[in-house]
Amino acid sequence: MTVPEKEKMVDLFNKRWMTHDGLWFYQCLQELGTEKANRINKAAIKTLAEIEVNRIKKFLGVAGERLNTFVEFKNFLANVSEFFIPDFMNASMSFPEDNVLHWEFKSEECFAYKGMQSMGVINDYECGVIYRVECWIGNLGIPYDINPPVKKCLMIDSGKCSGDFTLHF
Repeated sequence: MTVPEKEKMVDLFNKRWMTHDGLWFYQCLQELGTEKANRINKAAIKTLAEIEVNRIKKFLGVAGERLNTFVEFKNFLANVSEFFIPDFMNASMSFPEDNVLHWEFKSEECFAYKGMQSMGVINDYECGVIYRVECWIGNLGIPYDINPPVKKCLMIDSGKCSGDFTLHF
């Protein structure tokens, strides 16, 4: 037996995690309805983000430290993005200017959009993907603005999902 390449392993683990996440949401949806499933999903994301950020900071050897500059934030995200944003998610993050984190999903290719669409709840789904990024930034203690504000899926009306976080250091 050969050991798979790191990229393939990361992809497998993330697909497994996202499948669990989607099925968990689906079961909540079936039992409790869309409104409660969205509320529980966001509560779980918020709690998870705090744990994730702390574990990642410990892994990177910066536990207990605050990210005080945009460069520190960029380095932090660069060090973990390959583990949390695999290719199948069809997402990209970039830094088009100082203090700006730009996100973009391939048109109508967001994994969450496709999953919620297949469940028939896309019009009522509150985006957990961008909310997770918001929670990460918040747990890093970085004030920010987001444009456009995201609650419901942005792809519903335009087929596009992109925007900017302006970070305030």
